[in-house]
Amino acid sequence: MNIEEFFQLSAGKWFSQRTSHHLAFKQAENGKSELVIESLAKDHPDVIKLCQQYEIDPSKANCGARVSWNGTMEWDEEKHTGSTVLVIVPDEGNPNEGKLLREMGYAEKAPVAGSYKIGSDDALTLTTEYETMWSEERLWFASPNLRMRVSVLKRFGGFSMASFTSEIRMGGTTAPKASEAATATS
Repeated sequence: MNIEEFFQLSAGKWFSQRTSHHLAFKQAENGKSELVIESLAKDHPDVIKLCQQYEIDPSKANCGARVSWNGTMEWDEEKHTGSTVLVIVPDEGNPNEGKLLREMGYAEKAPVAGSYKIGSDDALTLTTEYETMWSEERLWFASPNLRMRVSVLKRFGGFSMASFTSEIRMGGTTAPKASEAATATS
């Protein structure tokens, strides 16, 4: 699977359930949310705008996505909502690795660029370094309608959080086959 196929397979509406372990406090918390992932063509205005923000030639972008979420965490009554744009910029000569531009980061609510790598096992690994922390997230499909994520967050010289998330596609529709997704992006 390549990065475009991974993004195409991720498109849709998902129910997400996460368990996070705060290692320093020896506590766990649960959360759930609805995710909507929309594929964006490389010539979409939001993809071009994000590339320009990072001073990257938009023609080097491969694909993009808009991710929106609406969820709750066990420890508070507050709704957690938001949206961000992601853009893939592959390394020249190796499209299975490259930069992942984010309008808003995972661990900090600010724009951030990280890296991505698609492994031989079709899992996507995202690594991001922030000013005060580092995160690594690994995503894979257990089936077309079940996506899994694990992540670790390292802060101030030690691991501070680990999480596991399962995401189930809502609506009972299956994702397009990888070959159909590749054709749709061409």
